[in-house]
Amino acid sequence: MTGFGRAEYSEDGFSSTVEIKSVNNRYCDISIYLPSSLKSIESGVKEIIQKYIQRGKLNVNIRVEKSDEADIGIETNEKVLRSYLNLLKDTKEIAGITQDVTIEHLLTFRDIFTPREETEEELKKIATVVMKAVDLASQEIATMRQREGDNLKTDFKKRIEQIDEALEKVTTRAKERIPEARKKLTDRITNLVEDDRIDVERLEMEIAVLVDKLDITEEIVRLKSHLELFSESLESEEPVGRKLNFLSQEMNREINTMGSKANDSEIAHAVVSMKEVLENIREQIQNVE
Repeated sequence: MTGFGRAEYSEDGFSSTVEIKSVNNRYCDISIYLPSSLKSIESGVKEIIQKYIQRGKLNVNIRVEKSDEADIGIETNEKVLRSYLNLLKDTKEIAGITQDVTIEHLLTFRDIFTPREETEEELKKIATVVMKAVDLASQEIATMRQREGDNLKTDFKKRIEQIDEALEKVTTRAKERIPEARKKLTDRITNLVEDDRIDVERLEMEIAVLVDKLDITEEIVRLKSHLELFSESLESEEPVGRKLNFLSQEMNREINTMGSKANDSEIAHAVVSMKEVLENIREQIQNVE
């Protein structure tokens, strides 16, 4: 299911911005991009997200900044600075330059300043800020996905009704075609064979075999059951994406069996209609958590 969530949180001189993007996926696949100093909290970030989202491919981007009043976290690399200073002095002496070495000259060397590693206390504060921002962003994307889910629920109900209507046509036609098939076979054999040569018992056995091959009662009953369970699952407050996916596969199986056993144009048309609607449902189920 697609979605986007963004949140910012600030505390104790640190601020964190978290962006979460999600696209369709059968499983919960989370990719997290965060500063290397915070790799230890990656599993904790995933746990927070999975409280709200159980399915989808998610990209999580986490940024951390220090507020204006906080220590900028940069220190002078004294060893490198002294090396550059000596180098400039030697260069000045070799070149016969009388001008003094100034701070402007030294500032051209960017590596004289290095980031200061955060203390353990600072890392704890940053982790707290990040976790709160992740929680807020997760709530936002969950809300967006919920709205999309409500729209899908309405669409699924409509399509399930379409399949059910087509199935009613199949059920009605299935009751009519068995007597028709029996009469058609009997008439055909009677026309081909003299009456005194017809083995009535053998004829009835052959008709029974034919009727059994044409009978789709079991498939109709099972498909009705799957449709009812699908509709009930749509009302559940729990994640049902995998369950709906399984039910759609079972419905597809029953519809295909009806089509192969039908040998009837009216039923065949209804089967095609059901398969078209079901295919759309199966595509959309990939969006459901």
